[in-house]
Amino acid sequence: MAKKRCVWCNEKNEKYVCYHDEEWGVLNLSDSYLFEMLLLEAFQAGLSWECVLNKREAFRKAFDNFDFVKISKYSSEKIAKLQKTDGIIKHRGKIEAAHVNAKVFLLLIEEFGSFEKYLRNSENLEEAIDNSSNSLSNASKIFFSMNSTLS
Repeated sequence: MAKKRCVWCNEKNEKYVCYHDEEWGVLNLSDSYLFEMLLLEAFQAGLSWECVLNKREAFRKAFDNFDFVKISKYSSEKIAKLQKTDGIIKHRGKIEAAHVNAKVFLLLIEEFGSFEKYLRNSENLEEAIDNSSNSLSNASKIFFSMNSTLS
């Protein structure tokens, strides 16, 4: 008997099926995972999540395994190099946002101890972490709206 999956899961795409079966609906509040998801969701803007997942490993390689400390220190030369990197979305604004977001992410960790603790201290906790859907969409909105006020 075939495994029952959500209708949005393209069963012809192994990466999407793996994401659905192993990550979707699984609460993971580690700083590294949350930053990875925030970075990927920012690149998803205007595109499908499936498109981004198909490029995830190229993003992992290009963005130093989603290491937010390293990303926060990227130079303008590194950002320019990323715009020429095959396999990722090369939008300069999104690449620059990943750099700025890594800096903000670090500031939040310094202040709160972890990004999870920041979310738990947020007045928007109920929106940020909805245990019924375990979606990071609202968390991303909170993070990026807070980030835009710092610019």
